[in-house]
Amino acid sequence: VSLTLVLSIFSGTDGYFEQVVRQCRYSSKDLQGIEFIDSYVFNKAEYVRFNSTVGKYVGYTELGVKNAEAWNKGPELAVELGELERYCKLNAPIDYSAILDKTVEPHVRLSSVAPPSGRHPAMLMCSAYDFYPKPIRVTWLRDGREVKSDVTSTEELANGDWYYQIHSHLEYTPRSGEKISCMVEHISLTEPMVYHWDPSLPEAERNKI
Repeated sequence: VSLTLVLSIFSGTDGYFEQVVRQCRYSSKDLQGIEFIDSYVFNKAEYVRFNSTVGKYVGYTELGVKNAEAWNKGPELAVELGELERYCKLNAPIDYSAILDKTVEPHVRLSSVAPPSGRHPAMLMCSAYDFYPKPIRVTWLRDGREVKSDVTSTEELANGDWYYQIHSHLEYTPRSGEKISCMVEHISLTEPMVYHWDPSLPEAERNKI
């Protein structure tokens, strides 16, 4: 689990742009390895940074080096050294409960798609949309038994808005009377959800399902 919080302070005039970015980087819920970073940026170029792991300011430009030398000898360093406890650790429980402890159930769609040129005449696609967190398991069942061959799946794809989607394909040769299902397992679900394909429905209705 990795969570980065960014607080940006902007000021600008006559084409000059100053930005301060404060980051709390968490690698585990027990707050081991937590890191605080304070970056100073002028016109998109970072010129000085404080990193709690390093324990001091480091300059990246001529001005940044001069500022780092002065701030490491002044009261600024003591303030930065205290931010890990005061800012990052204090806010961690709020951030975890507001974001990382949340779960969102996937919306699942089962549809028929055109198969690639292969050895099977039919293909089904099982798509899960807008779920959180990322880990999910999608499997295919034929008459209640898991199918492992002729199955291809994408990775969990980030939507860019905290949510994810995934698509799994099953190439197959239809058999009379069989039941094909897509099973989805996710932490937001109390039990695996099974979606059955009904080939007797008109294609428009099948695609809607």
